[in-house]
Amino acid sequence: MSDAAHVGSQQHIVFNKPFKVKPEVEEWKISDSYEGRRLPNEPEIPKKMKVWRVQNSGKTYGSVVARKYGFTDSPDAEIIAAGYNSGKEYGAVGIGRHGNFLQWGYSQPPSKMTEAGKNLYLNCICYIKKFDGKLPLVRRKSSHRDNALRLASLIKQIKNKSFFSATFSPDLQKKYKNDPDGLVRYYMDSYDFIYKDKTFLVDTELKDLGIDSNRKIESLQKLITLLGKKDKAETAQKLLNRYTRQSFTDQNQWQKWFDSNKGRIFFSDVGGYKFFVIPKGYMDKQATQP
Repeated sequence: MSDAAHVGSQQHIVFNKPFKVKPEVEEWKISDSYEGRRLPNEPEIPKKMKVWRVQNSGKTYGSVVARKYGFTDSPDAEIIAAGYNSGKEYGAVGIGRHGNFLQWGYSQPPSKMTEAGKNLYLNCICYIKKFDGKLPLVRRKSSHRDNALRLASLIKQIKNKSFFSATFSPDLQKKYKNDPDGLVRYYMDSYDFIYKDKTFLVDTELKDLGIDSNRKIESLQKLITLLGKKDKAETAQKLLNRYTRQSFTDQNQWQKWFDSNKGRIFFSDVGGYKFFVIPKGYMDKQATQP
């Protein structure tokens, strides 16, 4: 990541309080890496994009926070600013927050920051204080499903096939070794059924139950309902075990758990393709962005 951030919405409180951040906007040619790393399900990227300098190091790289894939798949994480990247995808995180952790990706001291960069840095410090004690809800245990698409497109380019040992099954590697577009289509066609268990898989068992996604709250309720059907109960129980961290075996227990936590349940790819429950009080207004 270079010295700049992409221009995005400046409605977030960190651009306005306690100091007003006034970026000086420039138009830069897009990074060479952007189009090459664009996912098949993403729109084309314009040739030039608006950015603003956070710092002045004179380097084209050296700062970074995180890839964008799955960064915000839990409600306690947010991308505050996307960095202008020379070696990563468009949208990779320049400044972010996860729980009570502020992730400031720029490497230079205040003496080399722009005036806007200094004010943003100070505002971010004030902002993160609001989340004191709010530990992250999810720890990284897996890769987001977008990585299946990203790596599928590279299966012909990367010659060392051991690179894919934790990504694609041997059968898929063999079938699509010279057909990256076919492998991308395979995952695109079943995007909402992708999960990872050692490698990226497509959940045909969930499909066969007539459920359209493994990450919707409605899917969780449907699985609990299917526990009451003799011919579906075994598969439903297996899938509930796959996508939650609960170990109930009785339908009433599952339903009671679901009802008592409804409204606080979310799904995370990065957290291991599981449904999680937000603790009561965690998202209170005083701990969230105004």
